[in-house]
Amino acid sequence: MKRTFSVVVERDEDRYYVASVPELPGCHTQAKTLDGLIRRIKEAILLYLDVEKEAKDIITEFVGVQLVEVNEA
Repeated sequence: MKRTFSVVVERDEDRYYVASVPELPGCHTQAKTLDGLIRRIKEAILLYLDVEKEAKDIITEFVGVQLVEVNEA
């Protein structure tokens, strides 16, 4: 069965790419390249789904990212 997940990609202070899957809490990985990151996040998703059987029933829809501005005291 083929499934599609939204993946958030960021770059940290050490210039590593970091990926996380909002629909799967705790499912994240990092890599030095984007190609490596995509490979690793696919592995992480498959492992997550294998361990967390109830996650196979997750049905979510990625809506988007919103920038929120706050004034610090």
